[in-house]
Amino acid sequence: MCEDLEKEYGELMLEYQQKVTDKMPPEELQEYNEVLFSAHSCGIEGNSYTINDTRALKELSLGVVPQGKPLVETMEMLDHFHAFEFMTQTRHEPLTEDYLLQLHKILTEHTIAYRHPGAKPGEYTTMDMAAGDTLFGDHEELIAKVPLLLEKTEQAMQGNLPRMFVAATFHGYFIYLHPFRDGNGRMGRLLSNKILLQSGHPIVIIPREEKEEYISALKLFHSDSIEYLVAFFYKTAIRRMQNELKQKSSNSAKGMFFLF
Repeated sequence: MCEDLEKEYGELMLEYQQKVTDKMPPEELQEYNEVLFSAHSCGIEGNSYTINDTRALKELSLGVVPQGKPLVETMEMLDHFHAFEFMTQTRHEPLTEDYLLQLHKILTEHTIAYRHPGAKPGEYTTMDMAAGDTLFGDHEELIAKVPLLLEKTEQAMQGNLPRMFVAATFHGYFIYLHPFRDGNGRMGRLLSNKILLQSGHPIVIIPREEKEEYISALKLFHSDSIEYLVAFFYKTAIRRMQNELKQKSSNSAKGMFFLF
């Protein structure tokens, strides 16, 4: 199953790069990805900012805050902007614990103490965790496995495994370890894209509308069915590229000026 998806993904990625990413100024592509990725990644965790809200906040910073948005959601989004920018700027740095903690500090700097009194940005959880109907393991045992996951991922990136396979597999194990009091999902999605960007792949944006499918794939991953999460990552990436190529082609054709 994943072999066919890998072939489809690889062929589509070349077309996507030629027709979309290579034709955009780097700074404009960066902001485009930052807005979309931040809106959806935070949205998966319950943030109510729409894409338009997120774009307005990005363009105006705190100059204008969308009406009715809680301050904690606004600060979460601003922190996510900074974390995304840090991740893209440091995409070629190795995955180490120091890097992990630095990224987490940026991501949760203005929100974690509000949501979880006593928790600190850039520090591992000090208690066992649960999310939805999932009860994670002993936090000390899981945190102790983080360095090995980072080491194994770095080794995998030096080998011949498809980069999407490495990114998706890392993501599944990272969520399984759940080392932080808050921000594990957002961290996992940022770090998976760091893995992809190192090899020049487009970023994967998991739409908030696909949250249930995403969580189901994570649950199957935790049941030792790794291929479902890998397939989900491939399919998500393929759908995004197909939709954006179709959108670009459609908008390029709208030039007949029938009103005249």
